[in-house]
Amino acid sequence: MSDEATDFLYPMVDGTTETDVDVLLDDLAASARGKAGHSAQLTDTTLDALDGQLDVLAEAMAERFLRGGRLLTCGNGGSATDAEGVAELFAVPPGQARRLAARSLVADVSVLTALANDIGFEAVFSRQVIAHARGQDMIMGFSTSGNSANVIAAFERGAEAGLLTVGLAGYDGGAMADCDALEHCLVVSADSVHRIQEAQSATAHELWRRIQQRLDATDAA
Repeated sequence: MSDEATDFLYPMVDGTTETDVDVLLDDLAASARGKAGHSAQLTDTTLDALDGQLDVLAEAMAERFLRGGRLLTCGNGGSATDAEGVAELFAVPPGQARRLAARSLVADVSVLTALANDIGFEAVFSRQVIAHARGQDMIMGFSTSGNSANVIAAFERGAEAGLLTVGLAGYDGGAMADCDALEHCLVVSADSVHRIQEAQSATAHELWRRIQQRLDATDAA
């Protein structure tokens, strides 16, 4: 296998001239530490900036879960992985946390490919919203750019059906920031796809934690 396929992962390494293994390992370790530090800093900054929004959203979602609402999640590429992870976090949480109804719209390959082939990729999530959603449900869409057309289409269908709509975007929010169908837009203000996705995942986990807190408080009341 050619080194070219992975060169972009380690630009500090010149495989044609670097022969000192210790120097190479030090460079890789320093790169990893730098990326981890940047990710942690961005996550802290993002959670601070979104603190008020997360409180309002957690309250609204907790109320819907108490009424029997379900969470639908969607995204493309790496954001699809985030969507699946968040759905699993809500449905099969760690420890003694409350299980909440959640469904990933990227999980069913047969449905996804049938819709993409027969109708078009822009409809792969919105058609599932039409099929599965009830008025008390919620939809959460992930997009690093904020411009994913099929995620925006899902928000539009969700809003028409009375769903609470939540978007996580990067950069300046992209099309999500201007989407009338999107009730809550959580923006990670950064321009690195990798760091955006890491901060989005942390934001979704913090939202889940706050929802669990509110549900626990309801049980205790």
